[in-house]
Amino acid sequence: MKFTVDEFRAWKHKCVTLLGMSGVGKTYLSATLRRSDWFHYSGDYRIGTRYLDEPILDLIKARAMREPFLRELLRRDWIAIRNNIKVTDLGPVLSFIGKLGNPELGGLPLEEFSRRQSLYREAEIAAMLDLPDFVRKAQDIYSYAHLVNDVGGSLCELDEPSVIDMLAAHSLILYIRVPEADEIKLIQRAQADPKPLYYRPDFLRAAVKDYLELRELDYAAQIDPDDFTRWVFPRLFHSRVPRYEAIARPYGYTVSSEDVARVRDEADFLALIESAIARSGEG
Repeated sequence: MKFTVDEFRAWKHKCVTLLGMSGVGKTYLSATLRRSDWFHYSGDYRIGTRYLDEPILDLIKARAMREPFLRELLRRDWIAIRNNIKVTDLGPVLSFIGKLGNPELGGLPLEEFSRRQSLYREAEIAAMLDLPDFVRKAQDIYSYAHLVNDVGGSLCELDEPSVIDMLAAHSLILYIRVPEADEIKLIQRAQADPKPLYYRPDFLRAAVKDYLELRELDYAAQIDPDDFTRWVFPRLFHSRVPRYEAIARPYGYTVSSEDVARVRDEADFLALIESAIARSGEG
């Protein structure tokens, strides 16, 4: 949605979608707003508890069945396994996505990695399309006045126009841009603790090809999973920036991660959005 400042102030039930790379402050803002009258809709939490719940459990059970003691307990229905995903701890989702590379180093074969990537993409699309229902639930069931949509950093990778159209129709899209001076810091943090990531299929194919040539390897199964994740992150980061901007320019507003870091409460957040609207020429 696009607004003037006055229209935004008068919007009775606000819904804001936070767009940007992991680490720019989306979850920080969401946690801050939870202390006020805002419902926190986490896309990855919805993915893990609804759309990937069964595949994650299947993976865990398959691993457990390799252990004779657990195998017997599972086959006799003497134990039950469930996910314990939290908004602040999405470990099971990340574990399911996994990392590409040598299985002896905890990696996944290319075919299996690509299969999980595809499942995650489908789940993220479905979770985003659930937003209108959660806007209603937040008000009708939980009595929250407003909703903040904390989306995954890979939203710009989905290549699914219906998702962006829906988000633009039901929310104000706020893109959190990383200033050039802070790009290195964000990349260094991601490389220090490499986490599973979603990649567009064409991006992944090109990255694997280049990595194998650079490291003089013959097969994806020879890849060191953490080394590949560290190596690919700067490339992924810079490929996503124009994609974020292509969403924000026509559909939303842009602020910097520096601005976000200065937000301390709901009033600061609303002022941040109003300043972004005013800068865009809408106010």
